[in-house]
Order: sequence, then structure tokens, then C-alpha cells
Amino acid sequence: MIYRWLADGVLLLHLAFILFVLFGALLVWRRRKVIWLHLPAVGWGVVVEVNGWFCPLTPLEVRFRVLAGDAGYDGSFVERYLLPIVYPSALTPTVQMVLGVGVLLLNAVLYGRLFWADARRKGGDASRE
Repeated sequence: MIYRWLADGVLLLHLAFILFVLFGALLVWRRRKVIWLHLPAVGWGVVVEVNGWFCPLTPLEVRFRVLAGDAGYDGSFVERYLLPIVYPSALTPTVQMVLGVGVLLLNAVLYGRLFWADARRKGGDASRE
């Protein structure tokens, strides 16, 4: 039972990391210091996708599932509804490349907007003096 919980925990951590890579720039809008965590996470996410690598969390989760005696992912809510998001069945090298470029473009747009808004605000403050 504990290994199943550990596997589910690793899966949730994996999903949280993916969401942070995708949308962490929105958090940076509120907390600027998060940028020092987010940019390396985006870099890692893009490199892993573009090169077709596996995240180290994947074999860890699989190991916990094997230790739990699971042969498949048809048990819990987490396994049934979150696994297809983290591990899509149609994941090919081309799809991974598209995902990597998509992550890069999404974050470039979000950071571009953030820096543009900051520059505008600073420029607006200077013009009031």
C-alpha cells in the first residue's frame, strides 16, 4: 500500500512540475523571485522534451508501482485521470519536439509580456517626475 501511495505522490509531483514549467511565468508576475526557480525548470523541461529524454521521476514512479505489485495503471483516481496527461499514448519524438517548442514559445510570450509591462510601468513612473 505504501508503494502505491509513493508512486501516486511521485506522479502528482511530476504533474505539478509540468504545470510549473508551463504556467510558472504567471506565478512570476506575483512573486518575482520565483523566476530563479522557473527559468531552470523551463530549461530542463525543454531539453527533456526536445531530446526525447525521460524525466528521472518516471523510472522512480514505475519502480514504486512494481514494488506495489501493480502491472498497470488502472487502480486509483490519480492513475486513471492523471497518467494520460503526464504520459500521453501518442508521444512520439515529433510530438515531443512540438511540445518542447510549445513550452519555449508559451514562456517567451508570458515573459515578454511581463518584461514589457515592467518596462512600461517604470517608463510611466519616470515620466511623472
